[in-house]
Amino acid sequence: MRVVPTALPDVKLIEPQVFGDERGFFFESWNARAFAEAGLPATFVQDNHSRSLRGVLRGLHYQIEHAQGKLVRAVSGEVFDVVVDMRRSSPSFGRSVAITLSAATRQMLWVPPGFAHGFLVLSAHADFVYKTTDYWYPEHERTLLWSDPALGIAWPLSDAPVLAAKDAAGTPLAAADVYP
Repeated sequence: MRVVPTALPDVKLIEPQVFGDERGFFFESWNARAFAEAGLPATFVQDNHSRSLRGVLRGLHYQIEHAQGKLVRAVSGEVFDVVVDMRRSSPSFGRSVAITLSAATRQMLWVPPGFAHGFLVLSAHADFVYKTTDYWYPEHERTLLWSDPALGIAWPLSDAPVLAAKDAAGTPLAAADVYP
């Protein structure tokens, strides 16, 4: 596997080694030893799978307590994936990085604890899977406002996104709960 730096130093793009032939393909989407050797040690406790239709925007989510690291990827379709640094003491606080993830490229993104995460579905539908380093605690979940101008995220939208109520009512960065 190849680990590629992003504009946010702690967020990493992971390109797995894919073995393919006329029968199909194989790759390791998670190997604890390989990830630790690449400087990405993580213990995962939960796997999640969501399916969404074109134009659905999920996020930007984070947990203020029990912060979750996430290893994310699209297993069908294509998404515009966004990560925002929520650590006030970080030199990149409030900055974001956006990467298109697709089933075709098989790339994954490592989202460390302390970051908000969300995605917009670009294809007709997308299956999005992710591993987390901590469990979901609804009482600690927070939603950063996806459209906050302070974030400067250039979402590739031609129409208004399809949002859950909690995502439509997200909190702007200036008023959000953040990590130290």
